[in-house]
Amino acid sequence: MGNVMLIPARRQVGSNARKQEEEKPKLRVAAYCRVSTDSDEQATSYEAQVEHYTEYIQKNPDWEFAGIYADDGISGTRFDRPGFLAMMEEVEAGRVEAIVIKDMSRLGRDYLKVGQVMEILRQRGVRLIAINDGVDSLKGDDDFTPFRNIMNEFYARDTSRKIRSVFKSKGMSGKHLTGTVIYGYLWDEKREHWLVDEEAAEVVRRIFSLTMEGYGPYRISKLLSEAKVEIPAVHLARFDEGVNRTKPVKDPYGWGSSTIVSILKKREYLGHTVNFKTRKHFKDKKSHYVDESEWTIFENTHEAIIDQETFDNVQRVRGNARRYPDGFGEAYPLTGLMYCADCGGKMYVHRTYNGKRVPQYTCGQYGKYPIGSLCPTQHRIKAEAVLTLIADMLRTIAEYSRNDRAEFIRTVQETQAAQQTADISKKRKRLAAAQKRAGELERLICKIYEDNALGKLPDARYEALDAQYAKEQDALNAEITELEKAVTGYEQSRKSAEKFIALIDKYENFDTLTNIMLNEFVEKILVHERARKGSQDTTQEVEIYFNFVGRYIPPALQPVPLTPEEQEELRKKEERKDRLHQNYLRRKANGKQKEWEERYNAKRKAQREAAKAAIRAEDMEKGIFIPVSQLPRQEPRKATVSASTAV
Repeated sequence: MGNVMLIPARRQVGSNARKQEEEKPKLRVAAYCRVSTDSDEQATSYEAQVEHYTEYIQKNPDWEFAGIYADDGISGTRFDRPGFLAMMEEVEAGRVEAIVIKDMSRLGRDYLKVGQVMEILRQRGVRLIAINDGVDSLKGDDDFTPFRNIMNEFYARDTSRKIRSVFKSKGMSGKHLTGTVIYGYLWDEKREHWLVDEEAAEVVRRIFSLTMEGYGPYRISKLLSEAKVEIPAVHLARFDEGVNRTKPVKDPYGWGSSTIVSILKKREYLGHTVNFKTRKHFKDKKSHYVDESEWTIFENTHEAIIDQETFDNVQRVRGNARRYPDGFGEAYPLTGLMYCADCGGKMYVHRTYNGKRVPQYTCGQYGKYPIGSLCPTQHRIKAEAVLTLIADMLRTIAEYSRNDRAEFIRTVQETQAAQQTADISKKRKRLAAAQKRAGELERLICKIYEDNALGKLPDARYEALDAQYAKEQDALNAEITELEKAVTGYEQSRKSAEKFIALIDKYENFDTLTNIMLNEFVEKILVHERARKGSQDTTQEVEIYFNFVGRYIPPALQPVPLTPEEQEELRKKEERKDRLHQNYLRRKANGKQKEWEERYNAKRKAQREAAKAAIRAEDMEKGIFIPVSQLPRQEPRKATVSASTAV
C-alpha cells in the first residue's frame, strides 16, 4: 500500500519578497516524485527528496514553491495514484504552473497515458521539466520524448515478465501462491502448508451435504445465518487471516448465496493445490480469472475435507435444473435428472390439479410456443413409477453383487465397454461430419468474398450469406470443441466399475431413496413416450443411466423371450385394445361420445371441485395456501411533507 506525501508551499515573508512579488508574478512550481518497489530509489527517504526538490525550486528567483506530491510503492503503470491525482487537481484548478520530475519514468510507464498527461499539461499551459532526461516543455517539444516513454513502458513490461517468471517457478513447484488460506484451513507455523481447521471444515462438509440433499445456495445461507455460524471473513479474522480481516463487518452471521457457491466450486477442498487461476496485466495490476483449462493442479498436497465422489456429485447437482418448490411447497428429488428421450430437453414435475396429489413429469420443450413444435408429445410419466423402478433396479443390483461378486464385476465391465465403444463411435462420426462441413463453410466464405470483390455478387447478398455462414461456422466450432473433449475423455480414461460397486456396498437396503442416494447413483434418466396414449394398460420405456457405469441392467431384469402361450395372450390383449379404440373413434364420429361426456361431466366436475377444496383446506392449515380474502388489510401509506419543503 502506497504512502502519499504532500509538502505544502510556504510563501516567503518580508519586504523584499513583497517588492519582488509586486514587480513580477512568480511561477508556481510543484515537484512530483514516485518511489516504486521496482526502483533503486526505494531506499531513498522522502526527507532527502523533499530537501532536493525544495532546494532546486527555491534557488530559482523566478519560481515559487508550490508543494511536493509523492507516491510510495505504487507502480508507474497505474494512474490512480493518490499523489498524482492530487497534483492534477491542482493543475486543473490553475494553482500549479510548472511541474518538476526526476525523469519521465516518474510520471508513468504507460506511454499512451503519459502522452495524454503531457497533452493536458500543454493545453493548460503547465511547464514540464524532467531533470535527468533534459526535457523542458518551455524550450519546445523533444522529439525523443515519445521514444523515451515507450522504453519506460518496455521496462515495466520486462520487469513484470521477470516477476511472473519467478511467480510461475514457485507455482510449478506445488507451493501455494496465495498468501491467505481459504475457509476450512489454516497455515502451519512456517506458513508453508495448510492444516485443517476442524471448526470451519465441519461447516464446509455441512454445505456440501445440504447441497446433496437438494438445498440451494440461498436456503443454505439462510440456515447458516439462523444457526449463528460466523461468515468466513469473520472466522478467519480470529486467526489474523483473510484479505478482509481489517474491514468492519455489518453482520458476522450474514451468509450470502455467492459465498456458498464459491465454496462448492473450490477444488482445494479435495486436498489439491490449485495455482494460476488468475492472471494480472502489468498495466492495471488487476487479477483476471482465466479458463479452468489453464489452471495447474497439484494433487494431495494437504489433507482433504471433501472426497472426490461427493465433490463430483455436487458439481452435477449444481449443473442440473434449479430445484424450486412446486405449488405444494415441495421440491421433488428427481428434478434435474429426468430428460426427454426424443428431444433431449429437461423434464419438470407438476401436480395434477384434479383433486389428486399425483406428481408427474412432462417434457419442458413440449409446452413452449407453438405447442408441440419442439417436441411432439409430453412424454408424461408418474414420478412414483420412476422412483419405484430405480429402487427395484438398485435392490436387484445389490442382491446380484452380494451373491456373485466376480460375475457382477464381469457384467458391469462388459456393459461399460460396450456402451463406451458405441458412444465413442457415434461421436467420432459426428466429429468427422462437423469438421468436413466446417471446411466447406470456409471455402464458401472465401468464394463469396472473391465474387463480391469482382462484382459478381451484390453487397446486400454478400452480407446476408456471410452472416449466415458465420453463424453456422460458430455453432460448428463450438460443437467440434465439445466432441473433441468427449472423444479425448473416452480415450484417456474409463469409468471405474469398482467405484460403482463400492457405492452399492455403502447401503444396506434401497427401500427409501433419499436425495443424496439419487444423486450418488443416477446420472440421468431418459423417458420415452407411451406405446399407446390414452390407454390404461400400456408400456413406457425408461432408460436409467448410473454414475460410473452408464446404463446397466442386471441379468434378472433383462427382457427374456416370451413363450408361445405368452405371445398369444399378448396378441389377444393388443387386439382388444385396438377394438376398443376403434369403438371410441366411431362414437366420437357419430356424436355418441360427446353425449356421454356431457351427461357425466357435471357429476365429475362436482367430484373434482370437492377434492380440490379438501386439498385447499389442508394447504391452508399448513400455511402453504392463503386466499386473498384472508390476507390482512392495510391502509394505503401516505407520504408526509416536511415544513421546510412545503411552499
